[in-house]
Amino acid sequence: MGQEDGWTKGMGGSLPVESVQALASKNLKDIPHRYIRPELEFDDVSVDEALQIPVIDMSKLVGNHSDHGDELAELHQACENWGFFQLINHGVPEEVMENMKMETEEFFKLPLEEKMACAQLADSIEGYGQAFVVSEEQKLDWGDMLFLLSKPNSIRKMRFWPTIPTSFRETFDKYSTEVQRVAECLVRLMGRNLEIEPKKLGSMFEDGIQSIRLNYYPPCVEANKVTGLNTHSDSTGLTLLIQANEVQGLQIKKNGKWVPIKPIPGAFIVNIGDIIEIMSNGKYKSIEHRAVVNPEKERLSIAAFHGPNMKSIIAPLEDLVKKETPNYKSLTHEEFVKLVVRSKIDGKSIVGRMKLEH
Repeated sequence: MGQEDGWTKGMGGSLPVESVQALASKNLKDIPHRYIRPELEFDDVSVDEALQIPVIDMSKLVGNHSDHGDELAELHQACENWGFFQLINHGVPEEVMENMKMETEEFFKLPLEEKMACAQLADSIEGYGQAFVVSEEQKLDWGDMLFLLSKPNSIRKMRFWPTIPTSFRETFDKYSTEVQRVAECLVRLMGRNLEIEPKKLGSMFEDGIQSIRLNYYPPCVEANKVTGLNTHSDSTGLTLLIQANEVQGLQIKKNGKWVPIKPIPGAFIVNIGDIIEIMSNGKYKSIEHRAVVNPEKERLSIAAFHGPNMKSIIAPLEDLVKKETPNYKSLTHEEFVKLVVRSKIDGKSIVGRMKLEH
């Protein structure tokens, strides 16, 4: 039994629920009440087309580019004021991204019994199903997912990795490696911007935990009464998201309003997670966001989550709390993951439980 097996064993899992894709295929007149969220009609969604998250050009952040300093400052502003940005010129080959999108579409097109070959098991967060279902009463999201632990290779559980499409595993592995490289580079640059010892933050994310979640949101006749993914902040360090088809649905919370995100073709949508909020002692904040559903079209997306390695302590970085009071508790990585897995998705509740009262 390796350390890695121990790391994921006994973390808790999600209660099994019906496939929403299968449910949606029944052409229901009435949506089951567990999916209906009456509070949604009171949400304030921004119609200001100009309100968009910052765009960061990665080619200016690496190497000896003349605009390096300016782009680094832009990155700092994006992390501090938005917690979200779109990353262009990131160096991941277009072919790798397109192949991953195609594999995602192909997987969700499979008959239900073939997808169920990858179904979640009790007490496991991995596989095909729905995440963070911790009670029989809680509201459910209008979406299915395939969630896989992808890095380091030692924590991979291949029983959850689809064998159909036959090229899935190779494509997924390539995508996982490329995206990890981008995430590690961004974390190192964030460490520079936070003015901590240069290698401190970056080294924590080398051999870090990466997980990838493929999302499928079926159309819904009462789309304005359900959510594809309920309001939450990501519990990880850094998330890199792409849409697998052209249907939009990501919204972020900014000044009390929901702002719809228009993805730039070929860009990653990057967001700060709870772990980087905690490690930066609140200088960079994780932002609440959600996925909304389209009444007529399915939506697919691919989210790659990046956390520090297993040995890391989830706490404000020492270099920062030499000069200021820590605002968050300290937990081992294992304790933090258990806290996350055993909670339902609920805004920024994880950060709330990590905050220290002053």
